[in-house]
Amino acid sequence: MRTPSGIEIEVVYDQAADPERIGRPGEYPFTRGPHPTMYRGRLWTMRQYAGYGTAEATNARFRGLLAAGQTGLSTAFDLPTQMGLDSDHPLSEGEVGKVGVAIDTLDDMRTLFREIPLLEVSTSMTINATAPILLLMYQVVAEDQGVPGDRIKGTLQNDILKEYVARGTYIYPPGPSMRIVTDVFAYAAKELPAFNPISISGYHIREAGATAAQELAFTIAHGLAYVEAALEAGLEVDDFAPRLSFFWNSHNLFFEEIAKFRAARRLWADLMRNGFGAKDERSWAMRFHTQTAGSTLTAQQTGNNVVRTTVQAMAAVLGGTQSLHTNSFDEAVGLPTDESARLALRTQQVLAQESGLAMTVDPLAGSYFVEDLTNRLEAAARDLLAQIEKLGGAVAAIEAGWTQRQIEESAYDEARRQEAGESIVIGVNRFVSGDEPEVPVLRVDPELEREQKQQLSQWKASRSSSAVEAALRTVVEAATDGSNLLYPLKEALVAGATLGECSEAMRSVFGSHRP
Repeated sequence: MRTPSGIEIEVVYDQAADPERIGRPGEYPFTRGPHPTMYRGRLWTMRQYAGYGTAEATNARFRGLLAAGQTGLSTAFDLPTQMGLDSDHPLSEGEVGKVGVAIDTLDDMRTLFREIPLLEVSTSMTINATAPILLLMYQVVAEDQGVPGDRIKGTLQNDILKEYVARGTYIYPPGPSMRIVTDVFAYAAKELPAFNPISISGYHIREAGATAAQELAFTIAHGLAYVEAALEAGLEVDDFAPRLSFFWNSHNLFFEEIAKFRAARRLWADLMRNGFGAKDERSWAMRFHTQTAGSTLTAQQTGNNVVRTTVQAMAAVLGGTQSLHTNSFDEAVGLPTDESARLALRTQQVLAQESGLAMTVDPLAGSYFVEDLTNRLEAAARDLLAQIEKLGGAVAAIEAGWTQRQIEESAYDEARRQEAGESIVIGVNRFVSGDEPEVPVLRVDPELEREQKQQLSQWKASRSSSAVEAALRTVVEAATDGSNLLYPLKEALVAGATLGECSEAMRSVFGSHRP
């Protein structure tokens, strides 16, 4: 029997693990976790992903989740926002607020976080091509609340490389996009030292069809590319590496996922200490957020998704995640309702407070099976990393289409196995029932798009057009001369420029990516 990563599973494991490779929690190579006491000292952050419609509608969802016990925010933005388009752009029609919240202006961001104390709450933002713009809007709103830059907490996804291989919400070609990422690194190191300037994301790579070993290798390869780009831009590794974070998928194979998380920490620690010569131990310790696997959720027998999500969440906790999102059972049919989002949060709370999973650090350490899987996944990832290095690194592998082909082949193989019944999906190709109960679906009111456009029109009418034009010219100048883009972008936003206008200013210099 083999896992999709090609790892042979033995009937019985009876060989002792190497204690030196396991190590101690909070110590190099961090196999057992980045902190000595892990959840005994502090539980993982329960950060449910949310966003739809207008900023006002999402603000209400945020406040409801915080009242239900959520301990961090995670923001979903709609496709126009992700693609650098204002809600009134012709290409935005029909997409405003559909898969996330629409954010065009500083006022939208102020509404999104109204009555939410940003000094106390950390916020994750799933945004990439327009990451610097959303980060700056968030900074301005926090400063409006009196929160100084060094106290603003959160994480910016800002991982553009995985967009080219797995997700597709890029704007600019890879070269300029990497420059924007490193500009964010430099700005955050100076202005927002408590903020994580990137979440290097394996999640979407796995959702696109990659195996656990591929998710591990390709994500770390992208992380190495960001480190190299930052070093080439003149940054010192220990000035930015302690704030790098990762974002992993937690899939169905329970023990393989636990081993993947442990192998990821050990592999990253070795590469940072011995590959890049980082001296700060915080630069070696991988910290990460996890989300349960949306691609495993089914529209058939949706109640089964609660069980799938629980198993995946347990794997994330036993693997040592720092924060967690649990998917709602109805996500295969629509956006989560208030009730399904609350149940997903309650799943985490039951695991944290009733299951005993948090009683001790890395309770599976020393398991013959888990340690063997950890070693084998690390070895498989190193093999893939060696292939990527031969191609010239992660960016070259993407430009050659190699990474995309690897993911596509794995996705095809899994689809074939499900079709043949070799890979069992309960309710889909095994134990199929007849009539399915109807699941309530959250539908975004089309009227919200009209309201968003009206608010945007009022914003544009109330600002000084000459001040906006002058500020946008400084953005174009910075894009041209290579200076850090975030300082003129912040001035443009304060002057009243929209997200779409700031994106267009950079697009006028960088161009658009056409695969």
